[in-house]
Amino acid sequence: MNARSSSFNATWHRKHPMPKKATVEQRIEWHLDHYKNCSCREIPEKLKEEMRKLKIEIPAL
Repeated sequence: MNARSSSFNATWHRKHPMPKKATVEQRIEWHLDHYKNCSCREIPEKLKEEMRKLKIEIPAL
């Protein structure tokens, strides 16, 4: 467990479901917004790899 895994924002999750069959861009957008509003988990490593390829800044823990 890391420092960000201690808090789950159920209200945010109910109001912001991941889109069905989300594109990479939608997944990145969702996870960046998730990072700002809920600290239940980190951005998945596979998605971080895509963000690096697209030169999108990955938030620091």
